[in-house]
Order: sequence, then C-alpha cells, then structure tokens
Amino acid sequence: MYQATRTSVDTSKSNTDSAAAPQDAEAGTTEQPGRSGWRRWAMDTRPLRRPAYRRLWSSTAVTAVGSQLTAVAVPKQIYDITGSSAWVGYASLAGLLPLVFFALWGGAVADSMDRRKLLLITNCGIAVTSLLFWVQAVTGLESVPVLMVLLALQQAFFGLNSPARSASIARLVPADELPAANALGSTVMQTGSVAGPMLAGALIPLIGLPELYLIDALALCVTVWAVAKLPALPPLTGAGSRRAGWREVAAGFRYIALHKVLLLSFLADIIAMVLGMPRALFPQLAAETYAPYGEGLALGLLFAAVPIGAVLGGLLSGTFSRARRHGLMVIASVAAWGAAIAGFGLSDSLWFAVVFLALAGVADMVSMVFRGAILLSAATDEMRGRLQGVFTVVVVGGPRVADVLHGTAGSLFGAQAAVAGGGALVVVAVLVLAFVTPALRRYTI
Repeated sequence: MYQATRTSVDTSKSNTDSAAAPQDAEAGTTEQPGRSGWRRWAMDTRPLRRPAYRRLWSSTAVTAVGSQLTAVAVPKQIYDITGSSAWVGYASLAGLLPLVFFALWGGAVADSMDRRKLLLITNCGIAVTSLLFWVQAVTGLESVPVLMVLLALQQAFFGLNSPARSASIARLVPADELPAANALGSTVMQTGSVAGPMLAGALIPLIGLPELYLIDALALCVTVWAVAKLPALPPLTGAGSRRAGWREVAAGFRYIALHKVLLLSFLADIIAMVLGMPRALFPQLAAETYAPYGEGLALGLLFAAVPIGAVLGGLLSGTFSRARRHGLMVIASVAAWGAAIAGFGLSDSLWFAVVFLALAGVADMVSMVFRGAILLSAATDEMRGRLQGVFTVVVVGGPRVADVLHGTAGSLFGAQAAVAGGGALVVVAVLVLAFVTPALRRYTI
C-alpha cells in the first residue's frame, strides 16, 4: 500500500470525535503510557489492550495466511487444468470486476446497517465459498468455469467485507491510536502475503492442493467466532433512515471531492501505485538484468522484498505511529517510496535491488498507516464505509493500471529505465501535489 491552518474537512472531524472513540464498554482507557529504550522503536501495541479491537485484529491475523493459501491454490489449479498462463490472467480479471463493484456498493451497505452483522454475513459467505473450492477440488471436477464463478463469488463477498472491517476500527479505538491500529492490521496482512505463499508451496507436495482450500475454510470459522464476539456497531445516526443504493455510493464520491484532505490522500496513493509499482517488470528484470544470480532466485526475491520491508516497517512502527502531522507523513513516505523505486531501477546488483525494494516496502507501510488514519479520522462515521469502499478500489486497481503502464514502458525504453523513471516521477508528482495543495501537508490530528 495526509496545525497551523485547518481545512474544510475539520468541520466534519469535529463532528466525529465521539465516533472515533471506542464505543464498547470493553475498550478501556485512552491513557498513553510512557515508553523508553527499545520499546520506543517497537510496534505500538496499545490498541491490542482493547478487547474489541483485539478480536478484530486476531481474526485478521488468522485469515491473513489462510486467504493466501487459496490465492495460491486457485491459479495453480487453473494452470494445472489448462496449461495456460493466459487462463490464469483471465481468472484474475474475473475476480477483479466483482471486487470493484461490491467494494463500492459494500461501502454504502456498511454505512446503512450494523457493521458487525455485515462482517458476520460476509465472513460466512467467504467460508462457504472456500468450502465449495475444496469440494470441487476433492471431487476432481476440473472445471475452469466453475473455478472462475467461485472466485468471482469469493471476491464479491470480500468486496462487501473489506469496507465494513476497515470502517469499524474507528469505533473500537480512540483517534490517537488509529495509526497504531492501522500498523498492526497492515503488518499481519503483509506477513500473511509472505508466509502464506511459502506455506502453500511447502504444503502442496505434502497434503495436496484441495486441502489448502479446506484449511482456509477452517481458519475462516475462527474469524466468524471472533467477529461474533464484537460489540454491535450500528449506524450512529440510526439505520432506518438510510438506504444502500448507488445514489449513496455517488454521495461517497461527492464527499471525497468536497473534502480536500481526503481527495489529496487518495491522489497521493494513486501517484505512488500507478507511477511507481513496477511488479510487471520483475520477470523481465529477473531474466535479463539479474540472470547471473539465477532467474528463479531473482524473481522470488523481487516479489518478496516489498512485503518483507513492509513487515519490518510495521514491527518498527513505534518510530512513527505517534506522529500527529499525518498529511506530512503521507507526503514524505510517498516521496521515499518513489526514491527507493528509482534506486531499485538503477541497481545492477540483485542485493542492492532487494534492499531498495525493502526500503520501498517500509515507506509503503508508513503511507498505508497514515492514509488509513486520515480516512478514519477526517470523515464522519456515516461516510466511513463508502470511503473505505473507494479506498479498496484504489488499492486494488492502482497496481493493475501500473502493470499496463510499466509493461508498455519496459518494452519501449527497457525495464530498468522504466522503473527508475517511474520512481522519479513519483517524487516529482507528490512534491508538486504538496506544494500546490497545502491542505494535505498541514493536516494534523
């Protein structure tokens, strides 16, 4: 994966101070204990002292690995059936469209009903889908259309689930702990993106492909139990007066357009991901630039480096999670991401390349933490679900647009030039954004 002057968004922020505080009786106090020595550098774990947030976080930790097992198993099974990477790509597209559609609509749903109830429904739906994946695999059905339908169904449930899960955080922890809560959540997700595929690769020869789906389904049962223990999270202004149609989705986009800090935080993320995400060029770089190190080793390290850096950033998030100038932290982290990507593009050594990508992962973690905190603190509770839906679409869609741009640029100018140029453009674009729109760099909680 933004005080000297207040912007227009602060009006809405003043109305949400009560919404941002923990709502359930188990939340605990908001006192901030002192930290000394190495603890000042380590991850801020204050949100885990709040039972409700701890349950939500633990459910994320359990499924972070389990979901990656299915993420590996589906393309592996499709490739085994067809022998074609093209079909693997078509399956990815089949999952993207319902994810985008239902993430946007799911944001409106999350703003119109009890978010705990929505999380229960959608997590049950994802678990049943994983169980159906297991059934088709264990029966030897070998039908690509069935796999694509199940993948589309799974991503639809995820699209409905994600906005409700993210929007709930601001009801479970106070505003000053939002960066720490985002760091905790992002760290377990990034850890899952590293450990999950490695575990899948180790388990497939031992227990077979179908069992990966079954493990994911069982892990989701733990998630359902944890969510069931959360307090009720109904709309603060009442559920009966609000619908969940596309008019409400459009209202979410209008809200973003009218609140400058929110719009600028989205633009900063788009700049970083569209101009500076070079993953489409990893195979070419592994085959050409880093071939002397071994193509397989190089490719694996390139894909793993950013998530590993993000995990390290999360583990050391105590160094930045207490910062109050959220807008400035977003600008600095996006610029750091661009500089690290440019350094990666200029690296002929695989090991320097991995270091630069890991540094980019650290910067991405910082950016995710503070963009998420801005999104939760600078919006009213009645809009958080819809904004999280848009956020999901940006996070998912940006890297896919980047794949097209970097793939084309790599063919025209060479892989290294395309990567270095993209990183440099990120730095220039975000600094221009910060210069011409002071609202973002001045935003402080």
